[in-house]
Amino acid sequence: MARRSTVDRRPQPAEYRAGFPGGGDLGPEGVTASAGVPRHWRGAGGRWLVWVVRIIIWAVVLLIGYRGVTAIVQGETSPARPGPAVSHGTSFPVSLASAYALQFGQVYLTASPATAARRAGALAAFLPPGTDTRLGWNGGGTLQLGAEQVAGVRVQDAHHAVVTLLARVNGHLMELGVPIYAARGGMVVSGEPAWLPAPKRISVPSSSVGTSDSVTQSALMSQLPAFFQAYASGNSVTLGRFLAPGTRLRGLRGQLTFGSLNSVTVPAGGDTRHITATVTWQVPGQVPLGEPGAGSRGTLQMSYALTVTKHNGSWYVREISPSPQPIGQP
Repeated sequence: MARRSTVDRRPQPAEYRAGFPGGGDLGPEGVTASAGVPRHWRGAGGRWLVWVVRIIIWAVVLLIGYRGVTAIVQGETSPARPGPAVSHGTSFPVSLASAYALQFGQVYLTASPATAARRAGALAAFLPPGTDTRLGWNGGGTLQLGAEQVAGVRVQDAHHAVVTLLARVNGHLMELGVPIYAARGGMVVSGEPAWLPAPKRISVPSSSVGTSDSVTQSALMSQLPAFFQAYASGNSVTLGRFLAPGTRLRGLRGQLTFGSLNSVTVPAGGDTRHITATVTWQVPGQVPLGEPGAGSRGTLQMSYALTVTKHNGSWYVREISPSPQPIGQP
């Protein structure tokens, strides 16, 4: 008697035939079911993926919420009135625009009826084609530029900025705002310049000066004249005799001549002091005959901040720089 096969030969459900010739049905996930693999097994994998996606979405939501709260606490809110603030992420060519505005200022701030045509031709090189090269000037009056330099650059975006020049025109200090447009390696003065007032003059608050150490003051009044003489000459060997160990200092190389040491202010302290010395320098040359003060030499009074250290009873200079002491204050 023949043994019956244990293989179940009954008709199989459609999902078991998928993927075989004549099958090809796609499951609910859009993936062809493999033969012999129950439909519910694929469903379990899909639910696992859904939970991963949910976790990622919640993490993003929590991160956005955290950043929002942080921005509120730190005051990172949008400004009420957007202005032409400097954008640190832009690539505006600040250095080139500064030099370009300086060149423009030399032409623009020099005007005379006798040279009007030449000025207009020079301005044309800085202006967009078709612009009136007089740039608002009616051809009358004169402008005489003494000196100028860049006072600041306000970058608006990658293409626009306003370069502010500080200049002396007709003997008066003023500022000039120059709009610049830059693109594709080139630039142009994109708008009419604006004449602005110079920085206003203010008063310097007086600083409190403590009691001066009279003993050290007397010693330095005797020692510092020789130092300033060497400092004026710039002789490195002579100057080195007055310097603290390890200090390197360049002198004036004869540009001025030492006149006198007017005063020394010495605060109390130890073997290292920060002092102020006022010196009178003699300016080379004499006043020509026929002018007030003929035959006399010019002088300049200047104040210096020095750091001095004491060694074996003598004081040596470690550093010299301009003094922040207000004008006229002893």
